[in-house]
Amino acid sequence: MIDARMQLALNGGGLDLPDEGRIAVFQPPVDADLEGLPVERCLIIHDFKPYFDAWAARGYDVAHSTKDRYAAAIVCLPRSKVEARALIAEACAVSDGVVVIDGQKTDGADSILREMRARVTVKGPVSKAHGKMFWITAPAADFFADWVAGPSQTEGGFWTAPGVFSADGVDLASALLVEALPEKLSGEVADLGAGWGFLSAHILSRPKVQTLHLVEAGHMALECARHNVTDQRARFYWDDAVTWEPPHRMDAVVMNPPFHTGRAAEPRIGQAFVATAARILSGHGDLWMVANRHLPYEAELNKRFSFVEELGGDARFKLFHAARPTRARR
Repeated sequence: MIDARMQLALNGGGLDLPDEGRIAVFQPPVDADLEGLPVERCLIIHDFKPYFDAWAARGYDVAHSTKDRYAAAIVCLPRSKVEARALIAEACAVSDGVVVIDGQKTDGADSILREMRARVTVKGPVSKAHGKMFWITAPAADFFADWVAGPSQTEGGFWTAPGVFSADGVDLASALLVEALPEKLSGEVADLGAGWGFLSAHILSRPKVQTLHLVEAGHMALECARHNVTDQRARFYWDDAVTWEPPHRMDAVVMNPPFHTGRAAEPRIGQAFVATAARILSGHGDLWMVANRHLPYEAELNKRFSFVEELGGDARFKLFHAARPTRARR
């Protein structure tokens, strides 16, 4: 974790942070302890709404993107190498001083260190807890200009961005769910965990859908969805689907819920999505859902709905239709 490496770097490891000015901290782990960094000088950059809210609750200033210049910047490496490079390029562009890179070996810290050393002088590294922290002190924006990456169109014509789920193309599970959606889909519909909008675009091909509510925790993913879903019936919410409060009850929910926040599968996330669907649906509402075949969602579905049926799928994914939520009252 960044906690231990930061202390080593600041206490004899050779890292000197400026005494004044704001410090931009890009995507720190939600449970990180930033001891040694003054809370009042830190700006946490996080576009994932649950983590954004968690850092704000701890008293930090939080933003989903950078807007100013900073005295220093710290980048916590994400899993996606393209996204990691883009964050480093952005940090170098907005920092007037040191740019610190921190990450686990499993997140590609060694690879990023080698790539940066091939371009600029890198100080450190400090190694601890299966990760590395290293930094550059000279202005380096020009050396990483080719690492800048943002939203772009795929071959299929959809807009995606580095770090967004299924950034390289259509997710196979979502494509399977699209084929199972009924033509009669109508009324008020919610797409929970809408991502960059693939499911939503197809939901809106149903003429009887009155309003589609796209709920997505990733700010960049939602911005991509705004490019991909231009129908006037669409409403966009940067929010955690698990806690989202709709303006009124939904007639249908469609979802391909996430099943991990790290590397290991976490079925509790999908189970929480099922509970949310039951909470926001009308008494006669319908849920249409796809999931990885190995994930245990059947018990939660049967707990929350009076009617549950598996619609088939394939070797990797299973499709569900559930109706008449048993816990529809708030």
